[in-house]
Amino acid sequence: MTDLAEKRKDYATLIVTGPDQSGLVSTVTSLIARNNGNIVSLDQYTTDPEGGDFFQRVVFHKEGLSAAVPEIQTDLASTLNPLGVQFRLVEQKALKRMAVLASKSDHCLLELLWRHQRGELPVSIPLVISNHTDVAEAVRSFGVPFFHVPSQGPDKSAAESRIMELLAGNVDLVVLARYMQILSESFLDDVEVPVINIHHSFLPAFIGAGPYRKAKERGVKLIGATSHYVTKDLDEGPIIEQDVTRVDHTMTSGDMQARGAYVERAVLSKAVRLHADDRVIRHGNQTIVFD
Repeated sequence: MTDLAEKRKDYATLIVTGPDQSGLVSTVTSLIARNNGNIVSLDQYTTDPEGGDFFQRVVFHKEGLSAAVPEIQTDLASTLNPLGVQFRLVEQKALKRMAVLASKSDHCLLELLWRHQRGELPVSIPLVISNHTDVAEAVRSFGVPFFHVPSQGPDKSAAESRIMELLAGNVDLVVLARYMQILSESFLDDVEVPVINIHHSFLPAFIGAGPYRKAKERGVKLIGATSHYVTKDLDEGPIIEQDVTRVDHTMTSGDMQARGAYVERAVLSKAVRLHADDRVIRHGNQTIVFD
């Protein structure tokens, strides 16, 4: 067990979602208490106190948690299922296994590897996959296995098949750290784990090649980054985290790109932390984020 996993031993996160109703908070907290759990944090939100949707995240501590999980799960099911409420109980010591897909740009990838090395991300990283070899040496310097899977031409099926072989059964999360390939619908159907992406954000928006050059030409004053879950609709999945930074007329497009890369690193690493710590609840095409 890693040092981070050891620190998280005997802590559990309980996610509760369902129709809001009177007494639900008391029901959940009483259930934890009768199972000898000590609540250390509790966040909740309802879309409407009268007939709305209820979301709750509870962290509690219990000595000998692992042995007690089956009994707690049974109690949760018998108590919450009749109320039409769903739940998910997670042992915090079970760090999520995160695969990272990258291309030539290394700023987001190295940020994730560095934060992981420092124990700032509650994940393990079993592998990094890239369609280029530019980042191979840097990845291996962190002691993380690197796999090169070329992806050229319009037909990406062979590359995606190889990536799927590497991921199957080995990961709980895939992060696209500036992976400059569009994943197919069939890949997203088959991967069966959440996929998180990062991309730059501008107002107005600039699509296609050279977005920072176009932003410079338009005199943009704010640039930023958005991290979101990947869906079949390109760049339209539920948003996890966003941030912006100011730029001005004195900056070249290169200066703006460097500042944008800084924001991308921060936004993606925070989005990963939020997801890995079970702080994000998907609600349609939105997210409830308990930061």
